[in-house]
Amino acid sequence: MNVYSKTDIGLQREENQDTVWSEKLSDTACAVVLCDGMGGEKSGGLASQMAVDIISKRIKESFSEMMNRNSVRNLLITAVSAANSIVYETAQRELDHSVMGTTCVAAIVFGGCAYIVNVGDSRAYHLFVSGEDECIRQITRDHSHVRELVERGEITEEQAKVHPKRNKITRAIGADSSVTPDYFELDVNDGDMLLLCSDGLTSYGDDMDILDICFEVKREDCTEALVRYANNNGGHDNVSVAVVDI
Repeated sequence: MNVYSKTDIGLQREENQDTVWSEKLSDTACAVVLCDGMGGEKSGGLASQMAVDIISKRIKESFSEMMNRNSVRNLLITAVSAANSIVYETAQRELDHSVMGTTCVAAIVFGGCAYIVNVGDSRAYHLFVSGEDECIRQITRDHSHVRELVERGEITEEQAKVHPKRNKITRAIGADSSVTPDYFELDVNDGDMLLLCSDGLTSYGDDMDILDICFEVKREDCTEALVRYANNNGGHDNVSVAVVDI
């Protein structure tokens, strides 16, 4: 098992407010934390960096392959809660109550299972082969205004991509004094991939293009190819990607 990650400022932003960390925890375990910051000058970047630092530190200090499923779940959820408290308190104390927050998607993969948490609209995808077909499936559910509109049947998926409020998220680390992340468990097999990414990829790309890229290039080249794809589509936003090669 291997993990690869990359973050890029894109072509139209003056600052990269994304942060991504990935690491092999052992020969058979990997972890990723990916955050996309929001807020005024530098505060989004600070929020994403703080969240990644706090969550990754907890994972590295606490993870063991002897953990059961409930222990891994608790580790991820409490790590996100700790990050939320610190980012929120920092904004209240140092930024005069200014808005400062970040999305987060994080995963630990080992023992044939991917354990995933998310807050906001950064995503996790499962890429796999079924029969003769290459498949991609979004695991996480966006916490966003347009996702709510789609689920209520008020707009289509295509309209969501160009909706004027497509970047408005409804849940973020640091936005409130507490946050509840969504949690997922996913059985995975040898040869599968887990893709974590910020909306700098998904807002300006297509899931089927992402699928094709991931299966057409070497696994170690996936992150570079996906960043290049986002930039070739205009590079409107910072873009971060991480791929776990299972």
